Amino acid sequence: MRQQLNETDSRIAAAMLAAPRASWRTVGRVLDISERTVVRRAAPLFGDGTLRATAVRNPLHFPTLSPLALRIRCEPTRIGVIAATLARRPDTIWVDVLGGGDEICTILFLDGPDARNNLLLRDLPATPAVRSWTSHVLLRVFPAAFDWSGGLLTEAELTSLRPDMAAAPTRPVLQPLDHQLITALVEDGRASYTELARRADTTALTARRRVEALVNGQVLRLATEVDLARLGIRAEALLWITVAPGGLEETGQRLSRHPQVRFASATTGSANLLVAVAARDLNALYHFLSDTIGALDHITTLEVTPILTGVKRTGLVRPGSL
Repeated sequence: MRQQLNETDSRIAAAMLAAPRASWRTVGRVLDISERTVVRRAAPLFGDGTLRATAVRNPLHFPTLSPLALRIRCEPTRIGVIAATLARRPDTIWVDVLGGGDEICTILFLDGPDARNNLLLRDLPATPAVRSWTSHVLLRVFPAAFDWSGGLLTEAELTSLRPDMAAAPTRPVLQPLDHQLITALVEDGRASYTELARRADTTALTARRRVEALVNGQVLRLATEVDLARLGIRAEALLWITVAPGGLEETGQRLSRHPQVRFASATTGSANLLVAVAARDLNALYHFLSDTIGALDHITTLEVTPILTGVKRTGLVRPGSL
């Protein structure tokens, strides 16, 4: 496994972060390198797990899903076991070890109230190594943060990679084959339309049309994951921010568009905004807190929890994360 990507590899990875299903030809054209070079560099990155393509459902379009963020305080000697157990659950999207090594933050998409209640009222209380936890419902995820590309591409390059989304998204009516396509894309976000058609027992043309409708309608988010340290990112943190209710939408939207923000969501709880920040180093994180957070009018309190290690990201367990 690579320790850090070189400049060309990093720019290809950034293109995959910005446009997970972009063709090799498109990536080469935008980055001004040959398609052959893109294939030669990118294929091994996907092959050894450095880059991993997947997809995530939007809970707004799946009413049975309960999107939760949990902060779990654990016995430090057992935190690795608990994090690994959480990561093996198919309904966990993120699992991060925080702070001093005694806290986990996990984001879950739980399938209905029974799954939620079983976790909160049965499973967690029955785990001796769990000291306490707080539960936060994700009320609204601000999608602009999903455009994060590590600051490695210019705005012109990003515009060329991304489809024109000027029109308001039209929510498609879910069809039975859509669920099969979504399952296949979660497993491999870059699966060919021929492979997707085989999995869903349909034609490649229909598979392409339905995938494009799901993505353009924001029913499904395509994603590429990479260990950010390989891109030179050395300081990750979760920010638990309390914002005056009247300023929540404005603050969430502004932060979600910042190039160092990977995720932003309005939540329930004492802090009503959760933000994931990826900075090049501690100095860059400091300036983000001082210059960006400090300049916002509606913020009343802020808690910063450093991320020690990411065990699972976007539904994919990181090899050797613990």
